[in-house]
Amino acid sequence: MIIIKNGRLMDPATGTEGLYDILIDGDKIASIGLCGSLDEMAKEAASMKLMEGVESESITEIDATGCVVAPGLVDGHVHFRDPGFTYKEDIESGARAAARGGFTSVIMMGNTYPHMDNVNTIKDVLDRGGKTGIKIYACGNVTMGMSGKELTPMEELVEAGAVLFTDDGKPLMDENLMEKACEEAVRLEKVISLHEEDPAVITDNGINAGEVAETMGLKGSPREAEISMVKRDIDIAKKTGATIVVQHISAAESVELIRQARREWVKVFAEATPHHFTLTQDAVKTHGTLAKMNPPLRLESDRLAIIEGLKDGTIDMIATDHAPHSKEEKDKPFREAPSGITGLETSLALGIRELVMPGHLSLMELLAAMTCNPAALYGIDAGAIRIGGSADLVVFNPDEEWAFDQSLSKSTNTPFLGEKFPGKIYDTICRGNVVYASDN
Repeated sequence: MIIIKNGRLMDPATGTEGLYDILIDGDKIASIGLCGSLDEMAKEAASMKLMEGVESESITEIDATGCVVAPGLVDGHVHFRDPGFTYKEDIESGARAAARGGFTSVIMMGNTYPHMDNVNTIKDVLDRGGKTGIKIYACGNVTMGMSGKELTPMEELVEAGAVLFTDDGKPLMDENLMEKACEEAVRLEKVISLHEEDPAVITDNGINAGEVAETMGLKGSPREAEISMVKRDIDIAKKTGATIVVQHISAAESVELIRQARREWVKVFAEATPHHFTLTQDAVKTHGTLAKMNPPLRLESDRLAIIEGLKDGTIDMIATDHAPHSKEEKDKPFREAPSGITGLETSLALGIRELVMPGHLSLMELLAAMTCNPAALYGIDAGAIRIGGSADLVVFNPDEEWAFDQSLSKSTNTPFLGEKFPGKIYDTICRGNVVYASDN
């Protein structure tokens, strides 16, 4: 049993906020009450177990004075590189990094090897993920081998446990195939999550086509690469009735296209990554390949447009696109280095620093984008605090500073390593077990 005392409960799923104690019994939330009201209930529950012949267990107390107690965070877009590329990350190390960042539920992308285009790989990932302490979900690929040529057996993948479909890392260029995938996704009541970059107009990926790229002798990735794909896929979603997600949105025009489509009741959603609402193309001048990502960091006007999209609800979710790479890979020349950064351990902190502290979002609105919104969209049991519900919680002090001086990921390809942030995480609890606890 665990009793969390004196915390500021914030549950965006219901809008509940106040000073409460929370009693956890097993993997469920047993009770929620005013501070000091659950002590006797906890003792009685322990006594009842003893009378029923259940071995006596101690009651662990977590003093959350000065801290927020929120639903465990939910990330609909992570790369754990497992199977196939475990020198970058594996399911166990990815889960540790997630827990440190306050995440109790994550969805793995399928650019693994083998790909998540078959039942066996999905079952293997889910089986091993179930032993990590957090909740790990799997996508199913849209096309076989992520080749963009042949649809996967989508119904079989859903039956194996896939919660969404994506070929993240590769756009779906065949318009007819995309339409067929959307029709099948509608039948299966699943979401298709899309990497929107047209490779035909990209010369050098990972960097915005503009001034910074030019100073490096690169042509870069123009914003039209994303905008054209977003426009096409909104039209397909409108035609088919499919629910689509634009991943890691980067351009102001894409945000506006989604805003207009939602006004027309098209079922299009979007992710904002912490790096896209924090950094611009200028970060490449300071951090080199640690600021190389697909789609690239763009202009200050794009960063502000993404923030505005979060403010007015055009963008529903914050997702890390946690993308670990080895130091040797990132140390290569810019054209040769892979794109992507890690993000699980700094996502909440960046949200507090870049969105809450400047007044763009309330803390409750930030938490909604990181908990109940993705959970509801993908249909997973997460993102809420309720009696009888899964005991998935994060305890953090939004005002307390901490230093990101080491990572629990296998990789450290992030421009944020060494920085100090607000939002110290003290405890992450998943299914009633403390899966991360701060040393102090």
